Amino acid sequence: MAIALNDTQLEILKLLNFLKDDKDLAEIKSLLVTYLSDKVVRNADKAFDEKKYTAEIFEKWKLEHFRKSA
Repeated sequence: MAIALNDTQLEILKLLNFLKDDKDLAEIKSLLVTYLSDKVVRNADKAFDEKKYTAEIFEKWKLEHFRKSA
């Protein structure tokens, strides 16, 4: 089963040709994780602002999420 790669994936594969060792790979992974986590936070902040959520709503959600089942 062949899976076609998109242009972004192909560009990343081209860049990976320049990696010399496992340390380089670890650094690239760290950069990608940092980038993606920052992107998630930015999107969450944007949604939070757009929907006018308050800190109280957020705290309520946290309590609901961690509620233990009987």
